[in-house]
Amino acid sequence: MKKTNAARILDKHKIDYEILEYRVDENDLSALHVSLDTNTDIKTIFKTLVTVDEKNQPIVACIAGDEELDLKALAKVAEVKKCSMLPLKDVLKITGYMRGGCSPFGMKKQYRTFIDVDALLHVKIQVSAGVRGQQLLLIPKEFEKALHVEFKRIIHATHIS
Repeated sequence: MKKTNAARILDKHKIDYEILEYRVDENDLSALHVSLDTNTDIKTIFKTLVTVDEKNQPIVACIAGDEELDLKALAKVAEVKKCSMLPLKDVLKITGYMRGGCSPFGMKKQYRTFIDVDALLHVKIQVSAGVRGQQLLLIPKEFEKALHVEFKRIIHATHIS
């Protein structure tokens, strides 16, 4: 297995991690597919989403695979007027990663990164290793060694009936 840029960055910062592999389905690049293929709790699989603020500056958000990013909450914690999703056609150009293989580690530039605070509820979480078919499993607080991250509430509130 070839080491990805994301894994090399974790090595450089002496962060313990494990690489997990899953079957890639070009028609389903969702976190749910990864969860089902690896028999892993969807709440521990964090997807990496890239947004831009009103000045077109990228802001990265990592949220649990079954959650939805709250763009207003992200804008508030990032102290910007608004956030919108980066168009898919721009993901590779801005991050260096393909859709379905976007890791918060090893992007072309280090962008502001927010991880939903629920990540801290888990012993370990998974994020993309930077290629489709590989995930990195690591302790959430370890992100701080390699990235300037903030743990904030950035998902839509779920309603309890």
